[in-house]
Amino acid sequence: MATTKKYKGMQSLKKILEDFSLDRKKYITREFQDYGYRLALELGDLEHKSLYIKLAKETPRKLLEEARIFVKEAYEVKNKARLFMWRL
Repeated sequence: MATTKKYKGMQSLKKILEDFSLDRKKYITREFQDYGYRLALELGDLEHKSLYIKLAKETPRKLLEEARIFVKEAYEVKNKARLFMWRL
C-alpha cells in the first residue's frame, strides 16, 4: 500500500513521489503475480508467496476463489494457509 504524509500547502511533485512506499509491487508485472501475492497476504503466509503465485498461474481461478472464501468464512482458524491448501 502506498502511504503518504499529510502536509499543508503546495508541494513539489518530487517531494510527493519520495514519500510513497512502492515496495509491494516492486517486481510484480502480471496479474497472476499480483493475485498470488494478495492471496499470500490474506492467508498470512508471505514465506510461501511463490507457491501462491504459481497456483494463481496454473490453477483455475474459480477453485482458488472457492478455497479463499471457505477460509475467510471459517471460524477460529489457527492456520489459514493450511486450511486453504486442504480445501484446494
